[in-house]
Formats: sequence, structure tokens, C-alpha cells
Amino acid sequence: MPQSTFDEIIEKYVEIKTLLKNALTDNINDRDVYLKGIDASYNYEGYNTYKTKEMK
Repeated sequence: MPQSTFDEIIEKYVEIKTLLKNALTDNINDRDVYLKGIDASYNYEGYNTYKTKEMK
């Protein structure tokens, strides 16, 4: 593998790592964060009839 290709791979790895690190949270015990994750997952699958905030 040419050195320039190797450098590009490392650069992309660092970029992805930085994006993911900035998207993570320390609030792992926060109910709202947990429920937003469930909403995002269901929305991704096409299920958006209900929101977890509406289901109490």
C-alpha cells in the first residue's frame, strides 16, 4: 500500500473518531437521553406513530 494511501486512511480514522467522540454523552443514566435513543431507533426503522414522551 502506498504511503499516501496509508496516510489518508489514518486521517479518515482520526476524523471519524473525533466525530464519534463529540457525539457521545456522559449522561448514561439520564432517562430522557435513553428515550431519545429509542425514538431515534424507531424513527430510523420507519415507526414514528408514537413518541416516548407521549407514553407515560
